[in-house]
Amino acid sequence: MTLVPGGPVLVEGPVEVVLPDGTLRRSDRPVVALCACRRSRRYPFCDTSHRRRHAPPAQAPEPEREREREREQPEREQPER
Repeated sequence: MTLVPGGPVLVEGPVEVVLPDGTLRRSDRPVVALCACRRSRRYPFCDTSHRRRHAPPAQAPEPEREREREREQPEREQPER
């Protein structure tokens, strides 16, 4: 058995998994990825749902903070013509 950080548990197959409701799930693959994040639509088997991480939407800067940043930046000198 191998624990993948942030990912599934890899188990040498074939594997039989008994779910809490008593359902038996079987895989005959040589290596089976078992879901550890519980996001999988194929639970208890991994479907790589752990890879889909949603970043929070970027927030627009507040107008006052934007003005403060502009004030803090030194003015650029204009080249002489």
